[in-house]
Amino acid sequence: MNLYQRMLDAAGPHQDAVAFHMPDAGVRSHAELHDAVGRCANVLIEAGVEPGDRVTVQVEKSFENVVLYLAVLRAGAVYMPLNTAYTGAELGYFFDDAEPRVLVCDPARHAELEPLAKGANVACTLTLAGDGSGSLTELMGGATADAPIVQRANADLAAIVYTSGTTGRSKGAMLSHGNLFANAATLRKIWGWESGDVLLHALPIYHVHGLFVALHCALLEPSPVLLLPRFDIDAVLASLPQATVLMGVPTFYVRLLADSRFDRAQCAHMRLFISGSAPLLPETFAAFENRTGKRILERYGMTEAGMIASNPLKGERVAGTVGYPLPDVDVRLRSPDGDTVESGGIGVLEIRGPNVFQGYWRQPERTAEEFRDGWFITGDLASQAADGRISIVGRHKDLIISGGLNIYPREIEFELDQLPGIEESAVIGVPHADFGEAVVALVVTRDDWPGEAAVIAKLRHRLAAFKVPRTVMRIDQLPRNAMGKVQKAILRKHYADAL
Repeated sequence: MNLYQRMLDAAGPHQDAVAFHMPDAGVRSHAELHDAVGRCANVLIEAGVEPGDRVTVQVEKSFENVVLYLAVLRAGAVYMPLNTAYTGAELGYFFDDAEPRVLVCDPARHAELEPLAKGANVACTLTLAGDGSGSLTELMGGATADAPIVQRANADLAAIVYTSGTTGRSKGAMLSHGNLFANAATLRKIWGWESGDVLLHALPIYHVHGLFVALHCALLEPSPVLLLPRFDIDAVLASLPQATVLMGVPTFYVRLLADSRFDRAQCAHMRLFISGSAPLLPETFAAFENRTGKRILERYGMTEAGMIASNPLKGERVAGTVGYPLPDVDVRLRSPDGDTVESGGIGVLEIRGPNVFQGYWRQPERTAEEFRDGWFITGDLASQAADGRISIVGRHKDLIISGGLNIYPREIEFELDQLPGIEESAVIGVPHADFGEAVVALVVTRDDWPGEAAVIAKLRHRLAAFKVPRTVMRIDQLPRNAMGKVQKAILRKHYADAL
């Protein structure tokens, strides 16, 4: 079934209830939401969009952006969101690779992007809002809401989401209607989604976390969504008393803790705080519990599979772990050569389940490389406790091999982050004449940090000698992608000559 049909069915008896509340743009009911979706789908169909066509979208987050996403699903087309920070030069690659039928962009970029899109044989460029015949919102005003809901099979594509591309060209992960629904249904169950829940949504919606994980849980209940354009500390604090669930990246929680207005009373109404997309520091976990009396639920996922594992709703949430595999997800650990990893060891995490994507867009050879006997090779290094709890150690590509010994950066980063004066760290391997690679630590510090010599001395009491960094270098900030993940490829390139 078309994923949109499932959302429409869920909204059936709730037409007058609030679907979205935008602090600066009013309230929209489910009736208003789905009327707008029907009109938008008709505009897309009139523009030539057919089932299976790609609709590329680079717009700022808004209610209208959500309507556009749902309209693409309704029309049986494939939604392709792009980071709003991408330049015209970067967008050319995505146009050539995906060959979209339609591009939807912000009005301010229309003049820049339309010629580029035409050069890539994109049939039509529309703006999400603004004046003129190319404005979706204006065209919707003259459209009817009776667009057909195109039937889709489980394996039919609903979206192509490009990976962040931190180590080369981005790959388009093909996610089907079945992938997205299976993941959402499981998450709603294990996170105890309730009819009275209200989602505070401050994430971007050009990425799996904000677009699928957050919105799908709410729309399939359905639950009201407090839709913020971005994470703004004042807006989040003002909205918390009306919300029950917040999904965020670790930076959200660090910023909340840095504000003295954030206290137990401010979040007394909250049922669940969820964190993902980047590792949550144990210090942040502990400080949050001390301040609020509530424990953050950390989970683990990726573009190619949505959510994979989660700490329990009821049960022990352990800092530094991502919990247990979802009920319908199988996991195993393998060496890079495919050998079984003994219990308690560290290996590359491989997964299979209904949430796992259909492959990389027009890259069958790359897709084949990323699967082994039907299992998707995540590229993440992990360990698994006897009870099944998973800890992510790092990325396989970030593994440091020094003098023939494997070194896992996350283990060293964990120790660094415990030290006074260090806010966060990143550990990389750099070329070394004798050992092949050597360990270098980059740290963001406060004024009270004890200095490089003292840090190295402390680490020598906590780590084997071969794991201790050769040097510890202070930097102003760690480079991150849009979802807060540290871009170690940039660090390795920049600090290649550090030794």
